[in-house]
Amino acid sequence: MNYVGNLIRPPSEADALILQVTVGCPYNRCTFCGAYKDVPFQVKSATELADDLAQAQRASAGWRRVFLADGDVLALPQGQLVKILSTITKALPEIRRISLYGSARALVAKGSVRLAELRRLGLDRIYLGLESGCDEVLRLVGKGTSASKMVQAGQLAREVGIFLSVTALLGLGGIRLSGQHARITAQVLREMAPQQIALLTLMPIPGTPLAEEIKNGQWQLPGPLAILAELEQILTGLEGVRCQFHANHASSYLPLSGRLPRDREKLLNRVAAARQGELPLVPDYWRAL
Repeated sequence: MNYVGNLIRPPSEADALILQVTVGCPYNRCTFCGAYKDVPFQVKSATELADDLAQAQRASAGWRRVFLADGDVLALPQGQLVKILSTITKALPEIRRISLYGSARALVAKGSVRLAELRRLGLDRIYLGLESGCDEVLRLVGKGTSASKMVQAGQLAREVGIFLSVTALLGLGGIRLSGQHARITAQVLREMAPQQIALLTLMPIPGTPLAEEIKNGQWQLPGPLAILAELEQILTGLEGVRCQFHANHASSYLPLSGRLPRDREKLLNRVAAARQGELPLVPDYWRAL
């Protein structure tokens, strides 16, 4: 495959064929993200895509899923996305699911009609980074959108039948906004009603603006017990929500996974036990992005 830079994909796409249709992120201004800081955004050519699909055909790996990298592929012009999806389904007719990262900005800009067209062409799943439901947190980390836009984006995806997976970052509000971050994030997740919720835990990346703020004492990272308190508050606030729930990313202090509402009480009990010291936490040297 003609990969450029470091590919980032969701954990649930581990078995998918990764097709890199863009390099980097078209927004690339979030203060906590170091994924594409030194990578100028570019769209890969149709020739490169054709070469990658030819390699996938020759591999005969029985691909059933495709993930389109890099960041916010949904932001591409509609005609370009239509051509990409059509090319994939023609070259690999056995593909049953195509997924990608999509921002709230891109979802709202597409609107229901164009999203429905992409759904008909095979786009099955969108991974959206909410990060926080708190507008003050979103502003401080340079997310460039609002909670209301996130809710609107989520409703658009659900309206056209696209599976929506939403991620949020424990600790992103720092010590000062920790409680507000957790409480409002749960509220916004309820309104978005995604089919999957994934909670990651903030790990400052050297060289990012947020890491510099921490180094200069302008921003304080919550400790493990405060992170567990946020996790508990979000789970508590998700009463009545039906979705897959994952907080088992490598960054987590307490890996959790289950189905809501079925497993909610069990998960809350595990968090409570961890807060009381009855369950061990993952040490920092084992945690990773």
